[in-house]
Amino acid sequence: MKETKAPLLGWAFNDVLNELHQLIFSGIPGESDPFELTKLEREYIAFALACYYQCGRCLEFHERAVKLARRKEKSTEWKWKEEIVNATLFLHLDGQKLSDLEWQQWLKTWGALAKKIHSQHPGLAFYIAYAIGIARHDKNLMDHVFDFISASVSDNNKLKDIIRDIDGVVIFMKAATSKNRSDPTIINHLKSRGIEDV
Repeated sequence: MKETKAPLLGWAFNDVLNELHQLIFSGIPGESDPFELTKLEREYIAFALACYYQCGRCLEFHERAVKLARRKEKSTEWKWKEEIVNATLFLHLDGQKLSDLEWQQWLKTWGALAKKIHSQHPGLAFYIAYAIGIARHDKNLMDHVFDFISASVSDNNKLKDIIRDIDGVVIFMKAATSKNRSDPTIINHLKSRGIEDV
């Protein structure tokens, strides 16, 4: 029987990361607040963040999770992957680095793209944009997108819970994508020194 190697950061860290994943995406009875966003919406956001962070393992995992959630919800067909990648590609632009003229064009083009996604899944484009704004600490983007989210939600508790759900996905994905992207490099570095037990 092949011996299982302990992960680089140890089993305890992996357990914590797995528990955080469960807390953010499935919930833990007695510990999790009720979710405002659906599992599908949280998985769409996670997929966008995996794309943004260029983490192949996370992309594969969350693409499968989106497909599963879509089947469970019996979602109507639309080119969700293509549209989310388009949004993520567009959201890589940092508005603070654009001229006023470019920013105005960005707002116009983003508005059209967000409207296209919104027509298939209301609110999703803004949730993704807000998540990316949090991830890169882009106050300009967060301010702009929050206005749209806020205008669509009249109940303050519901609005708070939506933002909490988005923030939770970002916090998990930043940890998971950093770990998943950097593990192969770290392992190769250690192997270059003859350290094989990783």
